[in-house]
Amino acid sequence: MKPFRYLCDPLFLLCCGLYAANRFLLKSHFQGAFFRFWFNDVLLLPCALPVVLRVHAYLGWRESSALPKAGEIFAHFVGWSILFEFFGPRVMNHATGDGWDVVAYAAGALVSFVWWHRFRILRGQGSL
Repeated sequence: MKPFRYLCDPLFLLCCGLYAANRFLLKSHFQGAFFRFWFNDVLLLPCALPVVLRVHAYLGWRESSALPKAGEIFAHFVGWSILFEFFGPRVMNHATGDGWDVVAYAAGALVSFVWWHRFRILRGQGSL
Protein backbone atom coordinates (compact mmCIF):
# COMPACT_ATOMS: atom_id res chain seq x y z
CA MET A 1 0.00 0.00 0.00
CA LYS A 2 1.29 3.44 -0.93
CA PRO A 3 1.70 5.95 1.90
CA PHE A 4 -0.71 8.86 2.11
CA ARG A 5 1.00 11.91 0.61
CA TYR A 6 -0.90 14.60 2.56
CA LEU A 7 -0.08 17.95 0.89
CA CYS A 8 1.19 16.18 -2.24
CA ASP A 9 -1.93 14.03 -2.58
CA PRO A 10 -3.35 14.43 -6.11
CA LEU A 11 -6.93 14.90 -4.85
CA PHE A 12 -5.79 17.58 -2.41
CA LEU A 13 -3.88 19.44 -5.13
CA LEU A 14 -6.72 19.17 -7.65
CA CYS A 15 -9.35 20.34 -5.18
CA CYS A 16 -7.23 23.27 -3.98
CA GLY A 17 -6.82 24.30 -7.63
CA LEU A 18 -10.57 23.95 -8.21
CA TYR A 19 -11.26 26.03 -5.10
CA ALA A 20 -9.00 28.82 -6.37
CA ALA A 21 -10.49 28.63 -9.87
CA ASN A 22 -14.01 28.87 -8.48
CA ARG A 23 -13.15 31.64 -6.07
CA PHE A 24 -11.34 33.84 -8.55
CA LEU A 25 -12.73 32.86 -11.97
CA LEU A 26 -15.88 30.77 -12.14
CA LYS A 27 -18.10 32.62 -9.65
CA SER A 28 -17.77 35.88 -11.55
CA HIS A 29 -18.67 34.25 -14.89
CA PHE A 30 -21.42 31.81 -13.90
CA GLN A 31 -24.66 32.76 -12.22
CA GLY A 32 -25.60 29.19 -11.26
CA ALA A 33 -26.34 28.64 -7.59
CA PHE A 34 -24.12 25.56 -7.33
CA PHE A 35 -20.88 27.40 -8.16
CA ARG A 36 -21.86 30.40 -6.04
CA PHE A 37 -23.01 28.58 -2.91
CA TRP A 38 -21.98 24.91 -2.72
CA PHE A 39 -19.06 24.05 -5.00
CA ASN A 40 -16.43 25.21 -2.51
CA ASP A 41 -18.29 23.37 0.27
CA VAL A 42 -17.87 20.10 -1.66
CA LEU A 43 -14.12 20.79 -1.61
CA LEU A 44 -13.88 21.29 2.17
CA LEU A 45 -12.93 17.72 3.11
CA PRO A 46 -10.46 17.01 0.28
CA CYS A 47 -8.77 20.40 0.83
CA ALA A 48 -8.73 20.64 4.61
CA LEU A 49 -8.45 17.06 5.86
CA PRO A 50 -4.97 16.33 4.48
CA VAL A 51 -3.65 19.46 6.22
CA VAL A 52 -5.25 18.51 9.55
CA LEU A 53 -4.12 14.89 9.30
CA ARG A 54 -0.57 16.02 8.47
CA VAL A 55 -0.57 18.01 11.72
CA HIS A 56 -1.95 14.95 13.55
CA ALA A 57 0.85 12.80 12.10
CA TYR A 58 3.47 15.40 13.05
CA LEU A 59 2.14 15.37 16.61
CA GLY A 60 2.22 11.56 16.66
CA TRP A 61 -1.55 11.18 16.89
CA ARG A 62 -1.78 8.97 13.79
CA GLU A 63 0.43 6.68 11.75
CA SER A 64 2.16 9.00 9.31
CA SER A 65 1.76 6.81 6.21
CA ALA A 66 -1.85 5.71 6.78
CA LEU A 67 -4.64 6.63 4.40
CA PRO A 68 -7.44 8.64 6.01
CA LYS A 69 -9.70 6.14 7.72
CA ALA A 70 -13.48 6.21 7.36
CA GLY A 71 -13.79 7.23 11.02
CA GLU A 72 -11.38 10.13 10.59
CA ILE A 73 -13.24 11.39 7.54
CA PHE A 74 -16.63 10.99 9.23
CA ALA A 75 -15.50 12.64 12.48
CA HIS A 76 -14.14 15.67 10.65
CA PHE A 77 -17.26 15.87 8.47
CA VAL A 78 -19.48 15.90 11.57
CA GLY A 79 -17.23 18.29 13.49
CA TRP A 80 -16.90 20.79 10.66
CA SER A 81 -20.63 20.59 9.87
CA ILE A 82 -21.48 21.47 13.47
CA LEU A 83 -18.80 24.16 13.64
CA PHE A 84 -19.66 25.87 10.36
CA GLU A 85 -23.42 25.39 10.22
CA PHE A 86 -24.42 25.58 13.89
CA PHE A 87 -21.84 27.51 15.89
CA GLY A 88 -20.54 29.73 13.08
CA PRO A 89 -23.83 31.51 12.42
CA ARG A 90 -24.27 32.12 16.15
CA VAL A 91 -20.84 33.69 16.51
CA MET A 92 -20.38 35.52 13.19
CA ASN A 93 -23.07 37.93 12.02
CA HIS A 94 -22.42 37.40 8.29
CA ALA A 95 -22.53 33.57 8.47
CA THR A 96 -25.68 31.57 7.83
CA GLY A 97 -26.45 27.94 8.58
CA ASP A 98 -27.44 25.98 5.49
CA GLY A 99 -28.40 22.31 5.43
CA TRP A 100 -27.33 22.10 1.78
CA ASP A 101 -23.80 22.98 2.90
CA VAL A 102 -23.83 19.81 5.02
CA VAL A 103 -24.97 17.82 1.97
CA ALA A 104 -22.07 19.34 0.02
CA TYR A 105 -19.60 18.47 2.80
CA ALA A 106 -20.95 14.89 2.76
CA ALA A 107 -20.52 14.65 -1.02
CA GLY A 108 -16.93 15.82 -0.72
CA ALA A 109 -16.30 13.37 2.12
CA LEU A 110 -17.72 10.48 0.11
CA VAL A 111 -15.75 11.30 -3.03
CA SER A 112 -12.59 11.71 -0.94
CA PHE A 113 -13.09 8.38 0.81
CA VAL A 114 -13.66 6.58 -2.49
CA TRP A 115 -10.59 8.24 -4.08
CA TRP A 116 -8.26 7.56 -1.17
CA HIS A 117 -9.41 3.93 -0.86
CA ARG A 118 -10.03 3.21 -4.54
CA PHE A 119 -7.44 0.43 -4.79
CA ARG A 120 -8.74 -1.35 -1.70
CA ILE A 121 -12.34 -0.92 -2.87
CA LEU A 122 -11.56 -2.29 -6.34
CA ARG A 123 -9.73 -5.28 -4.84
CA GLY A 124 -12.49 -5.90 -2.31
CA GLN A 125 -10.03 -5.84 0.58
CA GLY A 126 -11.06 -5.89 4.24
CA SER A 127 -12.03 -3.08 6.55
CA LEU A 128 -11.59 0.51 5.57
